[in-house]
Amino acid sequence: MFNQLALNTNTYHGFSLEEALKGAHDTGFKQVEIAAVRDHTAHVTTDFTEAEFYEVLGLLKKYDLTCVGVSAHSNVMTDEGIRQLVENIDLAEVFNCQYVVTATGDSHGDTDVIDDINSLVKNLQPVVEKCERLGKTLVIETHGNNFATGESLMKLVHEFNNRVKINYDTANVIFYGHQEPYEDLEKSINHVEFIHLKDKLGEHDTFHFPAIGDGYLDYTRLFNILKQGNYTGPISVEVEFTPEGPQDLEEVNQAVKRSYDFLRQKLI
Repeated sequence: MFNQLALNTNTYHGFSLEEALKGAHDTGFKQVEIAAVRDHTAHVTTDFTEAEFYEVLGLLKKYDLTCVGVSAHSNVMTDEGIRQLVENIDLAEVFNCQYVVTATGDSHGDTDVIDDINSLVKNLQPVVEKCERLGKTLVIETHGNNFATGESLMKLVHEFNNRVKINYDTANVIFYGHQEPYEDLEKSINHVEFIHLKDKLGEHDTFHFPAIGDGYLDYTRLFNILKQGNYTGPISVEVEFTPEGPQDLEEVNQAVKRSYDFLRQKLI
């Protein structure tokens, strides 16, 4: 399971992609999930020139990293959000990765209420069709105002006859869904193909996501659920700190190192 680890470059929100890739490499990670979220962390975008894409590919080679997914979050309840997500599938082609990650609302402060799941299914149809054409997998994150748990996302997965899978964020279930992740993950594990491994401190609705191992999640229990469910997908480590963010790049690097060292002890 240790070989399934990746680092989500959103951990380096506010810093450059090269700083994120260097931090991942220096720590020991071999895989990354690249953030392409226009209203939050846009380490890559579809507006890049061919030369800029070659530069990113060169950085991945320089730091001996493989991209396993593109974090392409957009608000899929809007026409613009769907357009962005359809475009972002091209990024998965550029970086030769399998997974395109999104949620169903804004990346932060999601207030949309989805009363009719059929409207969401209709909106996502062109996204799913393009993923199928290009051989990509769309994974929807446990996130936001409507689908905060794996159990709730199973309803959406079933609407697509398993053409859409779940990206299970272990701390978002607490923050947005106000429940611990363990039983929910057990219920939904057969539909999970991507993990955002994120820790939690404070009350349920407190935005505090520290280094892995610094919070209160029970990783022995989480990893046992993954093993029993024969989970083989990426496990993308994400540290989001607090609303104030990290003090500097060194604080991010240290949080990434603590996370990696903790997981190495747990998984090897």
